[in-house]
Amino acid sequence: MEKIRFVSEDQQETEFFVLEQTKVNGVSYILVTDSEEDDAECLILKDTSAEDDTESVYEIVEEDGELAAVSEVFEELLEDIAIER
Repeated sequence: MEKIRFVSEDQQETEFFVLEQTKVNGVSYILVTDSEEDDAECLILKDTSAEDDTESVYEIVEEDGELAAVSEVFEELLEDIAIER
């Protein structure tokens, strides 16, 4: 499982494990977790960076409709994982 490091606007670093990535309607999303344990918490992050940005900018998906739609896509991609909303 790939591990990536995020740096927040206030320069705090957090590491996540990437479970899966996908594109929906041209927007990139990644499903991440902070642990490799079975019942770990996960987040869906949306790439909000511009095409010419040198680094990706991710935001947590919080809008209910978008979260439900993208969760379903990740559940189909990862057949053995159920995402609780």
